[in-house]
Amino acid sequence: MGSLGYSVSEGGVCTGERASGQAGGARAGAGPVAALMRIARFTAVMYKPHYLLYGILWVLALEGTAALVTDPEASWRPSWATALRIGVVAFVLLYLRMVDEQKDLDYDRVHNPDRPLVTGAVTALDLRAAMAVIAVGAIAASLLLSVGSAVAIAAVLVYGLALWGLERICEPIRRDILLNLLVTYPVQLLVTAYVVVSAIDTGDVEPGWQAGAAAVIFAGAFLQFEFARKTSPIPRPGQMYYSNALGATGSILAALGCAVLAVAADLALVRPWEHDAARAVIGWIPLVLLAIPFLGGLRFLRSADEDYPVLPAVLFILTLYLALIAQAVAPG
Repeated sequence: MGSLGYSVSEGGVCTGERASGQAGGARAGAGPVAALMRIARFTAVMYKPHYLLYGILWVLALEGTAALVTDPEASWRPSWATALRIGVVAFVLLYLRMVDEQKDLDYDRVHNPDRPLVTGAVTALDLRAAMAVIAVGAIAASLLLSVGSAVAIAAVLVYGLALWGLERICEPIRRDILLNLLVTYPVQLLVTAYVVVSAIDTGDVEPGWQAGAAAVIFAGAFLQFEFARKTSPIPRPGQMYYSNALGATGSILAALGCAVLAVAADLALVRPWEHDAARAVIGWIPLVLLAIPFLGGLRFLRSADEDYPVLPAVLFILTLYLALIAQAVAPG
C-alpha cells in the first residue's frame, strides 16, 4: 500500500511526548465508541476510496485472468465466492495499512509528522484492537470458502506482523530501500496466492501452473507503481526513495521494465492471437496501455518536476486491470 497524506490543524514536528503509547497529540477519549470513531477517521484518511477500488479490481482481474489462462475456451463470471474474496482482501489491505502505520512510526515522526498515529488522532491500542477484529473476521469469512483459503489468508496476516517485528530488530531493512522491498513485497504475493488458491478451491478457477504464473502480471503492474511513486531527480537524504539507490534514471527504467514485464507475461499467458472475436481484440489492449507509463517517463525526463508523476503509474494499473477483466468475461 502506498503512503497517504493526512491533514490536521495542528501540524509540526513531533516531540518526545509522542513516543508514548498514545503517540502524541491530544489525549484520546476513553471507551469503545470513541475508539471506533478514531478508527473510522483513520480509515477515511489512510484508506482512501481509490485503495478500495484497487483491491476490488485486483481480485476481479486476478481471478478472471487465472480462470482464462487455465480454461481459454470459457468465459469467466464472478460468483458469490468472488464477492466474499473481495471483501476479505479489502479488509486485509486495511489491516496491512494499520501495520504500516505502526512499523513506520519512527520514520513518520521525521518525514510525515501529520500521520494519524504521530499526531495522536488514533492510538496504537486502537489499531491493534481493530487488527485483531479484522484478522478473526478475515479467517472466519475465508473458512466459508475453504480451509485452504483460511490458511492462505492467515499466512498474509502473520507475514504482515513478521515484517513489523523484522524491521524493528534489523536496521538494514529499515534503511536500505531495495532490501526493504525484497522483504516486504512478498506480502503482495501472498495476497495473490490467497485469491488463486481460494478460487481454485471454490471451482472458479481450474487448477494449473498458468494460474500461478498470472502472479507475474500483477507483480509487474504493482512494482511499476511502487518504483514510480518513490522516484525523484534530486537526492532525498534520509528518505526511502528508489532513486537514492538506483539514481533517477535507474529508478525510471525499473518502473518501465516492470510495466513491460506485466504486459509481456499477460500476452504470453493469454495468447490473444489464438482467440477470436472480442477477446482477440481486447487481448491486445494491454500492449497499447504500455504507452501510459512510457509517456509519463518521457514527460518526467523533460520536466523540472521534483517527483515522478504518479498519475500515469496509477492509470496504467487501473486500465490494465480493467482490460484483464474485460478479456476474461469476453466470449472466446
